[in-house]
Amino acid sequence: MCLVGWSFMTSSPAAEKTMVYALLGMTIVSGLVDAVSFLSLGRVFTANMTGNVVILAFATARVSGLSIARSSMALLSFLVGAILGGRIMARANAEAQIQFAAQAFLLEIAFLLAASLCAIGYRGHVLEDSFQPFALIALMALAMGTRNAAVRKLAIPDLTTTVLTLTITGIAADSSIANGNNPRLARRVGSVAAMFLGAALGAVIIHYSISAALWLGTAISALCSAALFRSLRASDSL
Repeated sequence: MCLVGWSFMTSSPAAEKTMVYALLGMTIVSGLVDAVSFLSLGRVFTANMTGNVVILAFATARVSGLSIARSSMALLSFLVGAILGGRIMARANAEAQIQFAAQAFLLEIAFLLAASLCAIGYRGHVLEDSFQPFALIALMALAMGTRNAAVRKLAIPDLTTTVLTLTITGIAADSSIANGNNPRLARRVGSVAAMFLGAALGAVIIHYSISAALWLGTAISALCSAALFRSLRASDSL
């Protein structure tokens, strides 16, 4: 059984297919989260740690408008989230990885919900070193770190939900022009489109409400997790 290039011994094809769509939905959330953090919290990424490490380096080199404290908070919180997600996934055997990943996604939702509540009343132009922006950075990075640990364990090709460099490389390097056969082209393009959509939505919504952008991200994550749990329950009943 291998519907999408990966399989779990006790997972139904429906659960596997649902996981692919769920991760595409979560890629939209990554775009939303990074739009909030980069555009409203002082040029810091909370989902894309490659970008955040680069920004931290720029801040260390005293580039104006960047903050070592904010970037460090994002990185450290992401690491803590990844530890939490890693501990959840460490209990999963090969037959139960989807089930345990679903539990990690619930923790992500909890962190995003807390961030949504924390963002109520926050204005993006307020960048002084107060508690609220640091709390938002920490909560969003915790959510993304937890999710990324689970997604890494699942190891579904071209669905990392946060990093697109290899995905975009694959679109070109495996294309017909490069004498390739375009493997998983729809999934790869879908990942890029999902990230683009999430970032664009976030950029628009934060003009009206930063909290609303995070509420939308929380809702999308919750819907993806609900669909996954439903498919798992249906497969268990067979």
